[in-house]
Amino acid sequence: MAKMEVKTSLLDDMIGVGDMVLLEPLNEDSFINNLKKRFDHSEVYTYIGSVVISINPYRPLPIYTPEKVEEYRNRNFYELSPHIFALSDEAYRSLRDQDKDQCILITGESGAGKTEASKLVMSYVAAVCGKGAEVNQVKEQLLQSNPVLEAFGNAKTVRNDNSSRFGKYMDIEFDFKGDPLGGVISNYLLEKSRVVKQPRGERNFHIFYQILSGASEDFLCKLKLERDFSRYNYLGLDSARVNGVDDAANFRTVRNAMQIVGFMDHETQSVFEVVAAVLKLGNIEFKPESRVNGLDESKIKDKNELKEICELTGIDQSVLERAFSFRTVEAKQEKVSTTLNVAQAYYARDALAKNLYSRLFSWLVTRINESIKAQTKVRKKVMGVLDIYGFEIFENADNSFEQFIINYCNEKLQQIFIELTLKEEQEEYIREGIEWTHIEYFNNAIICDLIENNQTGILAMLDEECLRPGTVTDDTFLEKLNQVCATHQHFESRMSKCSRFLNDTTLPHSCFRIQHYAGKVMYQVEGFVDKNNDLLYRDLSQAMWKASHSLIKALFPEGNPAKINLKRPPTAGSQFKASVATLMKNLQTKNPNYIRCIKPNDKKAAHIFNDALVGHQIRYLGLLENVRVRRAGYAFRQAYEPCLERYKMLCKQTWPHWRGPARTGVEVLFNELEIPEEEFSFGRSKIFIRNPRTLFKLEDLRKQRLEDLATLIEKIYRGWKCRTRFLLMKTSQIVIAAWFRRYAQQKKYQKIKSSAIIVQSYIRGWKARKLLRELKHQKRCNEAATIIAAYWHGTQVRREYRKFFRANAGRKIYEFTLQRLMQKYFLEMKKKMPSLSPIDKNWPARPYLFLDSTHKELKRIFHLWRCKKYRDQFTDQQKLIYEEKLEASELFKDKKALYPASVGQPFQGAYLEISKNPKYKKLKDAVDEKIIIAEVVNKINRANGKATSRIFLLTKNNVLLADQKSGNIKSEVPLGDVTKVSMSSQNDGFFAVHLKEGSGAASKGDFLLSSDHLIEMATKLYRTTLSQTKQKLNIEISDEFLVQFRQDKVCVKFIQGSQKNGNVPTCKRKNNRLLEVAVP
Repeated sequence: MAKMEVKTSLLDDMIGVGDMVLLEPLNEDSFINNLKKRFDHSEVYTYIGSVVISINPYRPLPIYTPEKVEEYRNRNFYELSPHIFALSDEAYRSLRDQDKDQCILITGESGAGKTEASKLVMSYVAAVCGKGAEVNQVKEQLLQSNPVLEAFGNAKTVRNDNSSRFGKYMDIEFDFKGDPLGGVISNYLLEKSRVVKQPRGERNFHIFYQILSGASEDFLCKLKLERDFSRYNYLGLDSARVNGVDDAANFRTVRNAMQIVGFMDHETQSVFEVVAAVLKLGNIEFKPESRVNGLDESKIKDKNELKEICELTGIDQSVLERAFSFRTVEAKQEKVSTTLNVAQAYYARDALAKNLYSRLFSWLVTRINESIKAQTKVRKKVMGVLDIYGFEIFENADNSFEQFIINYCNEKLQQIFIELTLKEEQEEYIREGIEWTHIEYFNNAIICDLIENNQTGILAMLDEECLRPGTVTDDTFLEKLNQVCATHQHFESRMSKCSRFLNDTTLPHSCFRIQHYAGKVMYQVEGFVDKNNDLLYRDLSQAMWKASHSLIKALFPEGNPAKINLKRPPTAGSQFKASVATLMKNLQTKNPNYIRCIKPNDKKAAHIFNDALVGHQIRYLGLLENVRVRRAGYAFRQAYEPCLERYKMLCKQTWPHWRGPARTGVEVLFNELEIPEEEFSFGRSKIFIRNPRTLFKLEDLRKQRLEDLATLIEKIYRGWKCRTRFLLMKTSQIVIAAWFRRYAQQKKYQKIKSSAIIVQSYIRGWKARKLLRELKHQKRCNEAATIIAAYWHGTQVRREYRKFFRANAGRKIYEFTLQRLMQKYFLEMKKKMPSLSPIDKNWPARPYLFLDSTHKELKRIFHLWRCKKYRDQFTDQQKLIYEEKLEASELFKDKKALYPASVGQPFQGAYLEISKNPKYKKLKDAVDEKIIIAEVVNKINRANGKATSRIFLLTKNNVLLADQKSGNIKSEVPLGDVTKVSMSSQNDGFFAVHLKEGSGAASKGDFLLSSDHLIEMATKLYRTTLSQTKQKLNIEISDEFLVQFRQDKVCVKFIQGSQKNGNVPTCKRKNNRLLEVAVP
């Protein structure tokens, strides 16, 4: 059956259950099976109320196109199939239209697709918000911050090729229209231990491999790096190359993104220099040495690496070398310096590398924030996107301090998630007037208190142990936990008071276990104290502060001797605890939206769904708990209008149109269907359905009713179609009969007509043949009479002229023939004469060889005649113009490259209307003679080759140069003092006017000028000089000539070359004797 309706709800064509709130029965197996069924049909998104579950498909899907963006734009959340775009649109519209600050919390374990989900959210918001140059720039900067942070904060792990090794929270700020203004990024707990050591099968941070693969040889040389990964101890070699990852292309992407975000070139260079320094720190190795006093100390084996690091960072080599070998401890006014053994030196080296990289990453985040922050101080709306590590549980007790901190963060997120979800449910019930019933759920506040309590929390105990004088080890920390937390119901260890109730004998003595909301996690206590201390020796801080490298100096402000602080720096745990508290406070001020990311398999392969792995993630994400909280009251709620529109066909009173209020229609509908009253409640704007079975019953009834309606529609359609077909056939039969009768009559008429035509043709043929016979007989009679007369006349003529033919018959025949040929030649010439255009070169072909000289002479005479006719049409002004053009041709044709361009340009002379322009009144009064040419030229300065604008005037007796602005005459030269004009053969407007030596005008030397009408000016100057002095002016065309400047002679040389100014020739003074003109 064809579907006759448009999809308006996620219940339409639903694969499995699109909203887990409607799942029946609700247990872990049915939950997993529903996700698997949808996953197998490429449905990677599922709802739990307003929460989106996202399963990583590990392959591209065609569900993120611009068309999909438009499909979900401004649509109700439950109107279409579950999608991350639906949640993004709901959050953006709530922010834009209701002034509600939003936050989108994205959680899940490594490889579940959190980073990609955050990118999709940002790209959707960027696509649906406003347009404009400034808005687009802000959107581009926000989006391009991702590649930079991914390069420096992501790495390849066994679970994910692009795993985020830090937590990121971005606040995107919008104006009142919903257009982005900027953003602020916060980062949490960068996994800096990865810088110095990576687990087997994993890589260091992406940027190290990208810079070695994508940087040019020159750039690597500046950073003192080599392209071979094996040269660096900090880079694991077993996974240096990743299939499908092009590190070189990614490096180019990162550099381009840094430029877009707003990094200056010197800042980018400084960042990569710090990265290179971190990479080279791992190559520093130490050897033991014994001192006289018996103490062990360490020395650097090969100081070449240390030297290159110092050159990169601008640190004195001896200072850094001492910082690696000694440690200075300050207490009040005393300083104690102790040597470092090899193990301590390696610890100091790795601590410096971790701190340097961690601080560089924090600086990058701060620098990006400076670029993307909102530039205006208007009130802003905020949408936060939290992309943070999910709950981590490693096997074989590999969970350490990092996993403990990460799981603590997830406990806090779960706490706020439950609180905000219940709060949202309660607010909706109150808003709709539904009685609120208390919901039983597991409150994980007791677990959060176990970790963060200021007196008895694990973090407080860890900080107290780190600050305690004396010997502090991980074992002493565990002993303290056993004393303080022994009675806590969510804490377990071998030495705790609860251990006698434990049946699990696999718990090692160096471990403790916490019962998290997601399950039990066993933590290896080794490394807790060191990682929490995060200690960097003061000597190294001070050495870094002494660097001439501005960025490194800024990264270590505590190294300033003037600002020595003897207080111990805050521990990593306390810093993270404060950051999480700030984050929680920020999230509680915003309306939350949740995306739970799930990884379907550990092989990073498409189409594989591991039930056990997915079940594990469902448990630690608390998804079943989420569904139970959502279903504790009413499992489904819907506004009255869409509910009535969807189910109105189930009741005769509401079908097909309900005229009253929508709520009344829904009440009539539910009463008609006899649904028990305890299964639903009426709110102010929504209908609340308690049990999913009731909703599925409605859906089944609707599906059956739609089939019945479809059958009815088909029946009516078939009847209409058959009636329409019958009427069409009836009409067609009438038309066909009419056309056939017409056709039959036409055939009969054509037959009669063709018979009449045949009879007529036969009669006409007979008459024509009879007439033809008579005409042929008459013609033969006329021809016979003509032939007889011709013979008779011929006989008479031959008899009369026989005597003449005998004397000079050959000559007369020749003259007669020649006369006839000449007459024929002239008659044909009359018909074939060409046009009167002087440029028309067509001429009829010669018919006979003996007329060759006559033919040529006629051609010449005709051409002269039509030229005279053409000249007679000219006015005196036109004759003068053509004479000047002819003169220019004789002077410059095939000599000056500029000449062909001037042929089609008329010579105007007066380019400046001096007589009409009041600006030049003073100049007009000063010149009494007729002005032949007036044009603005560039006078070349003798000192530096720069040009100055001057007005060039040519009169009958003088050449004048005047100031363009004031109109004052600067120079006046009689034509008799002009001896020569020099110019190049190239396509430029430069020319020199040479003056007679000893004349008054030659005191300052010759003039070197540049004009756009060089050919016209030189031609008019030549003709005027010839007219006045009766002497031809010498026009010299050469690419190198001498010009007299005061007492010196300067060579003007023209060269070919491309110019920055485009096609404009430029003049430059090379030395005291050479002016060089570059012509494009």
